[in-house]
Amino acid sequence: MDKDKHPDSVEGLGRFLRSRREQLTPAAAGLPSTGRRRVPGLRRDEVAALAGVSASYYMRLEQGRELNPSRRVLEAVARVLQLDDEERLELFRMARPSTRRMRSPMRVERAGAALRQLIESWTRTPAFIIGHAQDILAANELAAALYSDFTQRDNVLRMLFLDPAAQAFYRNPERARHRAVADLQQTAAETPDDPRILELVGELAVRSGDFRALWAREYTQVPPYDVKRMHHSAVGDLELHHEALHIRSAPGQQLIILQPEPGSASADALTLLASISARALPQQQGPVTRS
Repeated sequence: MDKDKHPDSVEGLGRFLRSRREQLTPAAAGLPSTGRRRVPGLRRDEVAALAGVSASYYMRLEQGRELNPSRRVLEAVARVLQLDDEERLELFRMARPSTRRMRSPMRVERAGAALRQLIESWTRTPAFIIGHAQDILAANELAAALYSDFTQRDNVLRMLFLDPAAQAFYRNPERARHRAVADLQQTAAETPDDPRILELVGELAVRSGDFRALWAREYTQVPPYDVKRMHHSAVGDLELHHEALHIRSAPGQQLIILQPEPGSASADALTLLASISARALPQQQGPVTRS
């Protein structure tokens, strides 16, 4: 145990956090009512999701096993538990957050110009670049056309959990959601106080019960990429090999490439989609990107 943290302080922190979450109703926290509940107030996994941290991280915090919580994480927990100024000071007194500088990815990410030019030159291959929180930083014309059934194309997780188009577009939307959440959990574990991840997880936890349920799980590994089966409203079913390449010049970013089997029906459908996209290009609005 940290020499600066006494047992009374650790136990007091756990009691403090439990008492505050037990006093807060789901409705007050912005969560929908789901009928009779086994515990009063919020569950641990709900507090964790709303605060943007993993369930295991919050459990360690409540049990006094997380000895160096960052100020940013404590601020998020205080916000979720709706602590007043006096309670917030008490939380910080008991937790004694680490004051060391945390190395976190920048909140604003951009795709490099050379990579943008590279993927834009691929006219037969959908490709896009995602950031550490799965924000879509850049996409070529064919990728924009492939995902044109979605109303907003700014973040992979927001598309999967908040856009109704995901149910019709993905042949197996649950598998896609599991992989995206597992990937985000891995990133969150490496940078638990990252502001973009705290913001994104908090939003998804409030707006999607499916996300809260998956975020409460502990993924030991990220499922591998494989063939993606999709259904596009204009060209029908597609099966595309999904490759994710880490970009060494921009840690945390990934280049996503989708390719059909040569000579397959999916290749023909992708060629048709490229043709449709080229004809509609003057009227099309490009993908939403974070800048």
